[in-house]
Amino acid sequence: MSKTLDDLFAHNRAWAAQMERERPGFFTSLKSQQRPKYMWIGCSDSRVPANQITGLEPGEVFVHRNVANVVVHSDLNALSTVQFAVERLKVEHVMVVGHYGCSGVQAALEGARIGLADNWLRHIMDVRDRHRDLLDAIPESNRHDALVELNAIEQVVNVAQSTVLLDAWARNQSVTLHAWVYGVHDGLLKDLQMTVDGQEALEPLYRQAIAGVAQTKRG
Repeated sequence: MSKTLDDLFAHNRAWAAQMERERPGFFTSLKSQQRPKYMWIGCSDSRVPANQITGLEPGEVFVHRNVANVVVHSDLNALSTVQFAVERLKVEHVMVVGHYGCSGVQAALEGARIGLADNWLRHIMDVRDRHRDLLDAIPESNRHDALVELNAIEQVVNVAQSTVLLDAWARNQSVTLHAWVYGVHDGLLKDLQMTVDGQEALEPLYRQAIAGVAQTKRG
């Protein structure tokens, strides 16, 4: 049964009351808890709650979402959020997290026409085209999962090449980037072995991570 907006407010009041009973002072502590160590760049998909699946409190992870967790150098929204997280909040880890079953990635894989969103999905199509040989060597039924992984890796490269991270590393700020993928079918995170803490390590780690996608045994 679909919920009305009044239902949402009623559930909110019940949840707030329950939290205060179970954890007195929870909301008071949140007021001063905007000192996260982690930034999560994820998909807008409602099935992937960043803090819940990592066991973090709301104030412990700074979140940016968009369709298919894309970070491109023309997106001032994403770059401004990354800059705020790195320079103002001093996060230590930035995770780009894709997820299996991503409809944005599926649309890009198929070359589907949606409308205005096609311009956004073009970035994922570019990833698809860049790794066409790799994807063609994978059974068709597994190509979506592989493109989800490739997309997360490529977006870490984009973050690493942004002026925000280049400047942070130049001043020896400790910030590490990670490419992960989340399984909506089992609730588990997978490390794609793309963990970057400086510009010098980017290229060899990128090659290693792409090779890992190609070599993954898929059911």
